[in-house]
Amino acid sequence: MLYAVLALFVLQWVGEVLVQLLGLPLPGALVGALLLLVGLLALGRLPRELEQTAGALLQNMMLLFIPIVAGVMLHFERIASEWLPFIASGIGGAVLTLVVTALVFRHMLARTGQQAQAGTDTPEQP
Repeated sequence: MLYAVLALFVLQWVGEVLVQLLGLPLPGALVGALLLLVGLLALGRLPRELEQTAGALLQNMMLLFIPIVAGVMLHFERIASEWLPFIASGIGGAVLTLVVTALVFRHMLARTGQQAQAGTDTPEQP
């Protein structure tokens, strides 16, 4: 588990360094996550230790959001004065996520040969 946590921190650090050096308009953590994805695709599998560590982090994800929410509340005045872009980006992000998820799900159903049929719970009657 220590190996996996260290690997995640190193990839985040490398992402931060690349963002600073290249002047990318992205968070360093995102660049680190993309590097992790590229590395896993090249490796062809997910190491067991990394899978267990990621599972533990995902189970406790709500604890990781507490500092973010507290940070947002520190800037509540700015959010109150600029509420429309804040709400629009939240709703737009949710809609985009739902649409992309539905399209990927539909593509994967077609790829595996399964077809989503409405009313498959009841048998057809002649």
